[in-house]
Amino acid sequence: MKEKGLHRLSGFPKNKMGKIVGYDNDHLKMPNKIIEMGLLPETIFRILYQAPFSGPMYVEFGEEKSRIALREEEGNYIIVEDLD
Repeated sequence: MKEKGLHRLSGFPKNKMGKIVGYDNDHLKMPNKIIEMGLLPETIFRILYQAPFSGPMYVEFGEEKSRIALREEEGNYIIVEDLD
């Protein structure tokens, strides 16, 4: 990441609060399901669990505390900032 304090969701630490600031979609390969699931800019989230060996991550987000599982490669498209 070029800007200080910004990370990719796939590298974000477990149990810390973060906010989605945008997407890295330079090659237009980002799956539409990321947006369809509600992972929009300004969404507050935290990672509840990260499976070992680059497995999926379990993310809780929004006021309704929605929970989804994302692959690491999908998390690489999402740019986030640390709120803690």
